[in-house]
Amino acid sequence: MLNRHEGHIGSDAFAFWLDNLDSATKESFCAFAEDNYSTIEIYIYARFLGYNGSITDCESWVKDSYEKPDHLKKLLYEIDEMQEDIRKLRRDIEDDFVKRDVGVSRIAQMQKELRGAIAQVATYTNNKDRKGLLMAGADRAMREILFVFKDDPMESPLEEASLSVWARMQMEE
Repeated sequence: MLNRHEGHIGSDAFAFWLDNLDSATKESFCAFAEDNYSTIEIYIYARFLGYNGSITDCESWVKDSYEKPDHLKKLLYEIDEMQEDIRKLRRDIEDDFVKRDVGVSRIAQMQKELRGAIAQVATYTNNKDRKGLLMAGADRAMREILFVFKDDPMESPLEEASLSVWARMQMEE
């Protein structure tokens, strides 16, 4: 586990790499990092731009630079709260604070909502994992193509094309 001091060093290492990019690329990358919630996608984009450091350093920089909402954490918290509400309602039914028929009906409705929230977490996780894997595969393919054509007249147009492909992939959900 990293202590705060080591995380700051990692963040500084990433910031050093970022400061050495040309201003247009740096601005584009920072805009992407600010708008994107996925540290993995930010890291893959950095790798595409030539970053060779660790994902930990990238993650430290993202945490230090941008406040990102944790949607999965919020959904999981809501699920815990829904489960607690169902437990309380069951207790209230057993203690005769709520009529049995009304309580059972409400529990059925709450369980349906709970299953929907659980399904939403599964969908969120699967989509996030899928997109991360696709981005990593595309990054690897583009890097390999650029390596094959290194020092070739095709290198520059391929680099431009790969940036275009990257931008297009970011627009797709």
